[in-house]
Amino acid sequence: MSSTIIWIGMDVHKDTVMVAVYVDGASEPEVVKQLPNDRGKLKRFFQRWARRGEVRSCYEASGAGYVLQREITGWGYGCEVVAPSLIPVRPGDRRKHDQKDAIQLARLYRAGELVTIRIPTSAEERVRDLVRCRECFQREILRSRHYVTKFLARRGLVYREGKNWTQKHRDWVQQILTGGTLEPGDLSVLGEYLALLDYKTSRREDLDHQIEEIAFSSDYRAGVGRLRSFRGLDTIAAMTLLTEIGDWRRFERPGQLMAYLGLVPSEHSSGGREQRGPITKAGNSRCRHVLVQAAWHYRHRPAVGGRLKVRQRGQPPGVVAHAWKAQHRLHKLYHRIAARKSSRIAVVAVARELVGFLWAVMQELETEKAGELHSAA
Repeated sequence: MSSTIIWIGMDVHKDTVMVAVYVDGASEPEVVKQLPNDRGKLKRFFQRWARRGEVRSCYEASGAGYVLQREITGWGYGCEVVAPSLIPVRPGDRRKHDQKDAIQLARLYRAGELVTIRIPTSAEERVRDLVRCRECFQREILRSRHYVTKFLARRGLVYREGKNWTQKHRDWVQQILTGGTLEPGDLSVLGEYLALLDYKTSRREDLDHQIEEIAFSSDYRAGVGRLRSFRGLDTIAAMTLLTEIGDWRRFERPGQLMAYLGLVPSEHSSGGREQRGPITKAGNSRCRHVLVQAAWHYRHRPAVGGRLKVRQRGQPPGVVAHAWKAQHRLHKLYHRIAARKSSRIAVVAVARELVGFLWAVMQELETEKAGELHSAA
């Protein structure tokens, strides 16, 4: 086989693909052209270049998904997807167009300056999209609740006997709907808002059932069980972490996973000056939200309630002991930081520390799975 390497950078759009081709260590691209986003024509393009050497290609992660990457690897050529937020940009460079992007991708890919992302399998992607769909409905439910409370507030009706959207609050809204407090036109509007809210709630519940079935299937049962052993993490939260992170073995140290989730503090230090700022928020926002929500539970005194005891039933003793150790350590961490700073800062610190505990138990699980596969082979 020829030792020549063909580097192809692709700027992918719905209808077109801009390609730039470098051959080995050439200083300029040999070809820069726009191709239609047609599988047949793209395959012939790769076949022509494959006659000259080994083809290695890449494109940015985007709404185009991983379909093209799977097609190209299926043809027998190398293709990777790179993280767009980690592409180096020269200071002061404000020019951006398709040709320049394709050339930059090919050149930086050849130099090893790009960070590639893990490509999920088609099955993993389907489950991840199901969990993301559920999250979308959760946001829509919150929006519909705002429709109801703000509409009632405009009519001078404000619930002051407790928190909104408890059972008592919902009974209060229902009394307004049936009690003749509002004019007929307003009753119609309120009824439509409530019907929309009920529809979204019912769809979310259906998604919850689907996700729970998958969570306790053979592919996810072990991981979900370990994550649910920790305080503040139930089935939906565990599935969010599993589907978004994927292979936990990618991260050799817990600090790498913390950075991936955007939970590490930003920093601007130089010389003898050291300055740290808020967290970077540069990683996966869905996982970060789940972890921060779970972190609030650790402000309470360590305890194993009825629900947590059920979730821990049947789990390895080492995992349960790890979760108990996390409760003590994170509870102390929260109150130590909250005594000096705000509770929000303390919760973020707890979420970051929680990642380390989760990383440890998931690393053990991945090691066990690898050992089982090796024994089976």
